Amino acid sequence: MGRVLIDGDQLRRTVARIAHEIAEQHADPGGLALVGIHTRGVPLAGRLADLIDGFAGSRPSLGSLDIALYRDDVGAPGRSLQPVVGDTRLDFPIAERPVVLVDDVLYTGRTIRAGIDALFDFGRPPQVQLAVLVDRGHRELPIRPDYVGKNLPTAAGERVSVRLAEVDGADEVVLETDGEVG
Repeated sequence: MGRVLIDGDQLRRTVARIAHEIAEQHADPGGLALVGIHTRGVPLAGRLADLIDGFAGSRPSLGSLDIALYRDDVGAPGRSLQPVVGDTRLDFPIAERPVVLVDDVLYTGRTIRAGIDALFDFGRPPQVQLAVLVDRGHRELPIRPDYVGKNLPTAAGERVSVRLAEVDGADEVVLETDGEVG
C-alpha cells in the first residue's frame, strides 16, 4: 500500500532539524507560538515545541487550529458538504507573539490560506511563518514555507500520506498512486 519515502527514524531527524531551524530564527522561543493545523499539524507542533524547549531551554506556546469552516472547497468533488469541525485552542494572546503555523503536507496552498484566515479571526500576530514536514509542490496559491522538512516532487495522480504515531500508530511518509489510495 504505497512506497515508504520517509521512515520513522528519518522523520524524527527531519522534525529535529526543523526545530533547530525555528530555534535559530527566534532569539526567545518562549515568546513564540507554534500553532498546528488539524489533524497531523497538531502533534507535529507538539513535537517541535518539545524539541525547541530541549535545545533552547524555553518552550514556545502551543495551539491548535481547526480550519474546516474556512476551506474554500467544501462540497467540491471528493469533499463533504458537511465539514467535520474540530477544536481550536489558542490559550495565549495571538497579537503579542510571532506564530509558526505547522502542517504535515503543503500541496496547493489552500489549507494554509484557510489557516491564516482562521488565525486572523483570533487576532493579528506580528509575524506568521509556515513550517511543513513535506512540500510536494503543485501550488495554486502564492504560499511558500519558511521551514521545510523534505521537498518531495510528486505527480498529480500521487498522494503523500504522513502517518504519525499520535494519530496513526506509526511514523512514516508514504507515496501512494490513485489506484492505491483507500
